[in-house]
Amino acid sequence: MENRVIFYLSNDVHILDLAGPLQVFYESGEYGIPYEILFASDQDKKQFSSGLFSDRLVHFSEITLHADDILIIPGFSIDSNLNTNTDFDEWLSRAAAIQVAVCSVCTGVFALARAGILNGLECTTHWKYIEALQKHFPNVKVQQNRLFVKSGSIYTSAGITTGIDLALFLIEERHGARFAYKLAKELVVYLRRDSSDKQESIFVQYRQHINYQIHEIQDWLIHHLHQKTSIESLAEKASMSPRNLTRLFKAKTGITIGEYIEKLRVERALQLLKRNEKMAVIAQECGISNPTQLAGILKKHTGHVPKELKSMS
Repeated sequence: MENRVIFYLSNDVHILDLAGPLQVFYESGEYGIPYEILFASDQDKKQFSSGLFSDRLVHFSEITLHADDILIIPGFSIDSNLNTNTDFDEWLSRAAAIQVAVCSVCTGVFALARAGILNGLECTTHWKYIEALQKHFPNVKVQQNRLFVKSGSIYTSAGITTGIDLALFLIEERHGARFAYKLAKELVVYLRRDSSDKQESIFVQYRQHINYQIHEIQDWLIHHLHQKTSIESLAEKASMSPRNLTRLFKAKTGITIGEYIEKLRVERALQLLKRNEKMAVIAQECGISNPTQLAGILKKHTGHVPKELKSMS
């Protein structure tokens, strides 16, 4: 089934809460993975909180949701959105029941809570509305100081630019970290993961800096992991001395170039193992001389040797 994302526009929708995630899915298409984008509401026309209007909206009841869909509710002015909307609440409940990725940006979480699909679940919203959310919906486990929270197939984000973080996270889940990084680079944003997620990809770690030379070296290493390289050749690409590159890389990322390359190799190897690639092919793709060396590196970083490599370790 074609990738599809549905944006539901409530009363007085906040334009940046909509535009941020929307741009992520638009760029996905520009990079080869298109998404059908639908705009739904309970009326055919809605006014943004900024005064702009959006018309020709599809009524939500006309959309048959599928498990592979992404449904995003951008933030809105909560005063006009707390009243019960039985038909919409039931539609949201059905979406959650079939494991649609139901997402909120900022105060969009109030719509999810009102429908009852957050009862007993962790969620978050903009810091300014944390107290109000907990007050209105005491059965919801509101989390503070979180960019976004995933609870099963329900995702909630803190609002404003964190809607972009959430959208990139959804892209990463579905299409991989490397593709998500491409979109983040196009959007000129840092690719961040939720602080509680311990399964961070090496492809998006160690990039919370603004030094373009180090970013370029990281990019080159990611895309040329299979090639042999040296500090001298990397330094030439960065137009600096090997000593300066070594010092700057450690200062900006917190790890050495060698440590970074080894972490890239481990993650790439684990990805290829899941695809049942031959051991010799995996070693070659990771820039490692032989499967025995690969087994040693994996044991060092993961604590065990995959069964496919045990006979070679």
